[in-house]
Amino acid sequence: MIIYPAIDLRGGKVVRLKEGDPARMTAYSDDPAEMARKWLSMGAVWLHVVNLDGAFGESDDANRSALEAILKLGAQVQFGGGMRSLDAIEDAIALGVSRVVLGTIAIEQPKVVIAALKKFGPEKIAVGIDARDGLVAVRGWKSDSGILAKDLALQMRTVGLRTVIFTDIRRDGLGSGLNIPSTRELADVSGLDVIASGGVNTIGDVIEAKEAGLAGCIIGRALYEGTIKLNDALGIKP
Repeated sequence: MIIYPAIDLRGGKVVRLKEGDPARMTAYSDDPAEMARKWLSMGAVWLHVVNLDGAFGESDDANRSALEAILKLGAQVQFGGGMRSLDAIEDAIALGVSRVVLGTIAIEQPKVVIAALKKFGPEKIAVGIDARDGLVAVRGWKSDSGILAKDLALQMRTVGLRTVIFTDIRRDGLGSGLNIPSTRELADVSGLDVIASGGVNTIGDVIEAKEAGLAGCIIGRALYEGTIKLNDALGIKP
């Protein structure tokens, strides 16, 4: 199981939101590249970077600069937020992003996902399935699509997708623990590699994700607030 330290970007700063709400934001650093360097120095191989401004449809120039600085460190970066065209996907991959995470576009323009998979291959493309009470949310989690998470996963599998990031919005940023039953169910129903996200608080949550056979686990607030030490999550002794 791969551990992904999360670096959520808003206005060029590292932040975390509660349940995706920009009004409930905590800023942790003005230097995303330095934060990335810290996680990499502790043994992380992948980073999960999110362009929150892009997800909310706002100007994201500062976040682009931050992403470029992070990529210069040589990390494998999984990147998403506001990726709503094939050109945007191509641009991110050209910058050096290892895997692009698509969200809203998978609901609104699935043909773009199909084109991206065909052009770049399934190792470069993931779909973020962010659900509130089982229904997929879009547009920076502000709107409900009316589509069940498992139905979207099955649809994406039929077009060649291999990797899904599943977030339970009700738990994201709250430290209430992963929704392991729903995440495992999604993996079982879809047959996809599912990365768990949303609510990780203790090392026990990470162990649960591993025991559930999930492909990965994204850790955000717990790392920034010290309820999990990255060394422990990676299985590395200090």
